[in-house]
Amino acid sequence: MSFPLGREGVLLQLIARSHTATFEQLPDLVAEHAAPLGVRDVRIFAVDLQETVLREITGQGLDAGAGGEQINVEGTLPGRAYQRVDLLAEQGSGGRQGRRWWAPVTDGVERLGVLGAQVEAEDDEDARGLLRDVASVVALLLLSKRSFSDSFARLVRTRSMNVAAEMQWNLMPPPAFAGNDLTIGGVIEPAYEVGGDAFDYAIAGQTAHLAVFDAMGHDIRAGITANLAVAACRNARRQGTSLADTSEAVEHVLAHHAGTSRYVTGVLASLDLVSGQLTWVNRGHPLPLVIRGNRRVTELRCPPAGPMGTNLNLPLTTCHQRLEPGDRLLLYTDGITEARDARGEEFGRDRFVDYVLRHHSAHQTLHETLRRLMHAVIDHHASRLNDDATVLLAEWRAGHQHELTP
Repeated sequence: MSFPLGREGVLLQLIARSHTATFEQLPDLVAEHAAPLGVRDVRIFAVDLQETVLREITGQGLDAGAGGEQINVEGTLPGRAYQRVDLLAEQGSGGRQGRRWWAPVTDGVERLGVLGAQVEAEDDEDARGLLRDVASVVALLLLSKRSFSDSFARLVRTRSMNVAAEMQWNLMPPPAFAGNDLTIGGVIEPAYEVGGDAFDYAIAGQTAHLAVFDAMGHDIRAGITANLAVAACRNARRQGTSLADTSEAVEHVLAHHAGTSRYVTGVLASLDLVSGQLTWVNRGHPLPLVIRGNRRVTELRCPPAGPMGTNLNLPLTTCHQRLEPGDRLLLYTDGITEARDARGEEFGRDRFVDYVLRHHSAHQTLHETLRRLMHAVIDHHASRLNDDATVLLAEWRAGHQHELTP
């Protein structure tokens, strides 16, 4: 099959060729199709799980990164392109081969890495448009291969991972989403040793479903418990069950498989993306927070039922709150606020909220704010968390779809 000449035809041909390509073959495949467009010396970098380094995809060796360069996210030009989600050119580059540019590789608002290349173009605006199109296709190619590529998994890990963390990372949805007037970001630490924390979200028509879970313990049994809770929640939710009944379904599954020796706290919520009506139930978990206008912080109080799996049979209350456009909903686990420094001082709820306010209002993207927040929590705890720490942040834009992506 042949495609028409021009940028669109070449990129369509790249997509068609990629269907039977492996993750390891992507760098050569992209370079082959980018060259006729005036995009040469293409180098693709994937970000690691903790978003601290960018690791080159070479396609060589078992891990697809053998012999590749590693670039810090902090303090480098490629790192700034990643953080800002912007295309940046190297100063002083140019000549016959064109200027060298760095472009973020993103799927919507999920940042996968960066792409570097020499770009031949009439002017910077043409170079930006060309590189943006190439980077968009590269993002789709990475997404199409990562779920079944051990090479990709090895590349984005900077150290070994325990079995509980392996389960959690394969359980949870992507860490970022934007669509239907909503942006969602999720982060979880310790990335390689996570035990019983998990977050979940899904979109069904005009409704967004959001949840965080915190299973008792910090071991593989906690990971299994969290997996059961998320699976039971999804199973009930996909049958159209109410939030209260969904949490009861989780209760029954945990009680059946673990007795009352293992339990899970959590918040299950749904957001009407037309009206902004937020509905939630609290199963013994830290209260959700709403940030409004970078000033006002409201704690969403709701009579808590017992943790799921305890069979305490406490009354279940479904609560409601109308959000305003631009409101940010924070769901989190106590590992965020209770992280302690060497003197025993907790990171605390006030510092947590203040960090989100200061960094997000400084024109950082929601996901860059979460990246920096989690690094601040880890630094506060001297780089070693004793408990899982999770944040799920959702921002409702209400009719401002164009503002979802940078």
